[in-house]
Amino acid sequence: MKLENGYEDDDMCKTIEVASVVVVEQLSPVRAMVDGDELDRDGEELFTPPLNFAMVDNGVFRSGFPDTANFAFLQTLGLRSVIYLCPEPYPEANNEFLKSNGIKLFQFGIEGYKEPFVNIPEDTIREALKVVLDVRNHPLLIHCKRGKHRTGCVVGCLRKLQKWCLSSIFDEYQRFAAAKARVSDQRFMELFDIASLKHIPISFSCSKR
Repeated sequence: MKLENGYEDDDMCKTIEVASVVVVEQLSPVRAMVDGDELDRDGEELFTPPLNFAMVDNGVFRSGFPDTANFAFLQTLGLRSVIYLCPEPYPEANNEFLKSNGIKLFQFGIEGYKEPFVNIPEDTIREALKVVLDVRNHPLLIHCKRGKHRTGCVVGCLRKLQKWCLSSIFDEYQRFAAAKARVSDQRFMELFDIASLKHIPISFSCSKR
C-alpha cells in the first residue's frame, strides 16, 4: 500500500532506538575547580556536554553551540568533523580547539530567521547531508546556535532518508525545539526531496537493513 509520502506502509513508522549519551551529575557537597575544570569528590574531571547534546546515530551527534566548558567532553567523542550551520565566523577559541584536535570544520551558513520570515535553503541542507552521509567524516557533530531549528531540520531530513515516518520525525524535532517548534521547519522537512541522495548508502546507521 502506498501512503501519501510515497513510502510503503511497512516502512512508514520505522523508529529506531539510538543509544543516548546521558551525563548525570550527582549533587555532592565536595566539589573543586582545578584550572577551570570541575572535579568530583574523588578528584575526577566532570564533563559538561553542550546544550541540547544527543546522539543521532552511530558516529553522528547533535548539539547547540559548544563553548570552552564543553571542550573536554567533546574530546571524549574523538570527533573528525564539525558541521556548523550558522553564518557568523567561528569563534577563535573553537577554531583553536578544532585545530589542536585535528577536527575539520564544515560551515553551512543558514540565517536564523524567525517566523513568518523563515527561509531554509534546500540546497544547503542537501550539501550538509552529503557531509553527514560520508563516513570518512565520522565521528561528526552537527550544531547551530541552540541545536533546535537548523540542526533539527538537518537531522529531520536525515530521518527521511532513514525512512522514518513523519510523526516520528516531528516528535524528535519537537523534543529539542520544545516551545520554540516551528510549523515552517516541519513543513520544510515534510516537503524535502530526498531523491538526489537516495543513491548514497547509509552504511553507518543502526537502522540499516
